[in-house]
Amino acid sequence: PSINNHEAKKRLGHATVVVVGGTGDLARKYLWQGFFQLYADQVGKGHTFSFYGGGLSPTEKGTPLLFGILKELACPPELSAERCTLVKDQFLHLSKYHQLKTTEDYEKLSQQIKQQLGQEGMVEAGRLFYLSVPAFAFADIAEKINKTCRPPSDAWLRVVLEKPFGHDLYSAQALYKKLSDQLKEKEMYRIDHYLGKQVVSKILPFRKENKKLLDPIWNKHHIERIEIVLKETLDAKGRIQFYDQYGVIRDVLQNHLTEVMTLMLMNLPANLSNSMEILQNKLNFLASLQHVDNSNAVVGQYQAYNGEVQEELNKTKDYFSLTPTFAGVVIHVDNAQYEGIPIFMTSGKALDERVSYARVLFKNDVFCIQDPNNVQCKSKQIIFYLGHGNLQYPAILISKNLFKPELVSSGDWKEVTEYKDVNVLGLPLSDYYIQSPVTPREAYCELISHVFFGRKDSFISAEGLLASWAFWTPLLEGLSRVFPRVYPGGEANGNLLNFQLQGHQVAFSHEAVVNVINPGAKDNFQVMQGKYRSSEMVSAWAQELVERLASDLLLAAEEAIREEGQFHLALSGGSSPVALLRALALNLYTFPWRNTHIWQVDERCVPHTETGSNFRSIHDLLLLHIRIPYFNIHPMPVHLTQRLCVEEDGGPALYEKEINKHVNGSSFHYILLGVGQDGHTASLFQDTKLENDEERLVILTESPIKPHQRMSLTFTAINRARRVGVLIMGKSKHELVSQLSRIKGESSKYPITKVQPKTGTLIWYIDYDALLG
Repeated sequence: PSINNHEAKKRLGHATVVVVGGTGDLARKYLWQGFFQLYADQVGKGHTFSFYGGGLSPTEKGTPLLFGILKELACPPELSAERCTLVKDQFLHLSKYHQLKTTEDYEKLSQQIKQQLGQEGMVEAGRLFYLSVPAFAFADIAEKINKTCRPPSDAWLRVVLEKPFGHDLYSAQALYKKLSDQLKEKEMYRIDHYLGKQVVSKILPFRKENKKLLDPIWNKHHIERIEIVLKETLDAKGRIQFYDQYGVIRDVLQNHLTEVMTLMLMNLPANLSNSMEILQNKLNFLASLQHVDNSNAVVGQYQAYNGEVQEELNKTKDYFSLTPTFAGVVIHVDNAQYEGIPIFMTSGKALDERVSYARVLFKNDVFCIQDPNNVQCKSKQIIFYLGHGNLQYPAILISKNLFKPELVSSGDWKEVTEYKDVNVLGLPLSDYYIQSPVTPREAYCELISHVFFGRKDSFISAEGLLASWAFWTPLLEGLSRVFPRVYPGGEANGNLLNFQLQGHQVAFSHEAVVNVINPGAKDNFQVMQGKYRSSEMVSAWAQELVERLASDLLLAAEEAIREEGQFHLALSGGSSPVALLRALALNLYTFPWRNTHIWQVDERCVPHTETGSNFRSIHDLLLLHIRIPYFNIHPMPVHLTQRLCVEEDGGPALYEKEINKHVNGSSFHYILLGVGQDGHTASLFQDTKLENDEERLVILTESPIKPHQRMSLTFTAINRARRVGVLIMGKSKHELVSQLSRIKGESSKYPITKVQPKTGTLIWYIDYDALLG
């Protein structure tokens, strides 16, 4: 970046660079090359420098290691060979190894910096510490820097942190707390090298330059899907110690690919050089992502991985790692602009090629009668191509049937007009407008320059980091018990890892032929019919059980609509119906939603917009994804005259009146109930007084747990139903299922025992975890 004279005067002075972990792998491969590039760019522009490689080894051992790395540094392409020799000699002369292990070592380093400044009469500009060490060492080193190595108040301190920044939301919060006790947020530069990749750093400028052309089509009416992909041919061998704790989602999706998605879809800032505005827009976008869980992801593991884990971590032969080396996730955005667009995010090791790109595929509404090879008939797409693969160089590609783009940045970017004979994502190169950097620059070189100039927008802020972890952590927790699909690796994977969209969920497209890891009895799935408490019982593993319940509901709906033209379904709150609502949302076209009325069995006395509201769950998990007339939806009126569940407002009587008006004989066609571990159902608890309300259909009740106030259908309403389903899932319910099986008839201790439909049928749906424990 060019700086004007005023800024140059302000910043001139001596900069000290300290690479902690300066003889490690990352430093050898990337960091010293980046600092050499920085020095080559800045030499003669007024700054002076000194460079320290810090390590745990004593000086006599560390010095030859460091200079072995520095001597191998490549010349920046813009320097002539003669000039490079001179600059490199100066760089080596200014570089020194320093043992950095104890607090005393850091004190000695600080003394050395002060001494050098004093001897040479220089003003200090600032100190840059690059922590190229495992994350567990960050807090300790930050404390040592804070105590011993802070520059005077008029000079800057910048500390660069390498990922991983935590393992999930909670560890990231803990790490942030420890670091912020020692360093200010403006002093921390959390590096994600993807933000230094030339194409990634040009996503926002590309969108800005082409705003007039993109604005009309950058939305759900024109975009069919978005794909963000990072494929690797390499395995994790040699990195298992790290990799087995993190896996593919933590390694690349939570950081690199999430950052790319955010830059593509966040609101465009008015000013691209305003770091605060960019950060705020990023946070707003992350907040609009819909919740993801196991149903939105597929995971795999290459076949040799488990053996590598056993070998590198000294595990026994019967040890199985559940760490995924492949993941495919579908993400949806909860805003009007992108609603319904699937974002496929995927990455894996041991795949067929090394390539990374982000692709926006547009709907093509042209119907070609004769010439399918005509450019207008082909895919319309914009590709941010990060490198490798067929193309080999980084580029932005825009298919010619979309528009001719403005050059993203004249001077350092060029238009490519000579095409190799290759295809990129279905189109020959000649069908694209292509822009590419004039000079390829390594991501670390770019980012080191940004740290030096204090450009925070290329780094991860604390809020951005925690927002990303908040999004990914529920999925990671859910997947921690999932067996990944085993795949052979490379070309042999064939179509084994292809996955497809089903509603808002994803599943592998093909059955796995081989499953090396056998999760036991779950493979031998069957639905069992039986009796439970003298009523019919259906039992299976959770997924099949829910599918069976969804199919029984469909049959009940079709029967009711044949007879009466309407289907009245009352849904319970709590966790039980969540999986069912997802399954129902998938039956987008088969379920007769147009003739279905959705009622509530119970509701918490909180506004319907709050996450604790049962109606909010029904809305988010089901109503958002189906087409149902809004007047067929009947939320319980818990919020009247700006008050919640106040007796005088008569909410229960209002709901009862609505039931009597719409539901024939106040007899619901189907009521779905769950059961709490204490045996309550709907919001009818052990202490709920019902004697005086025998004819009432709806009442206000008190729950022993917060929020205490509830509204609920009564047993009178429940027992009038044609069908009642009770869904019980999860190991935590096993004790309850055992207890209930021993009780004959009613028990005041377990309200669920009072569910005894007068003329209708009662069916228990109990998964194997709850049944067998």
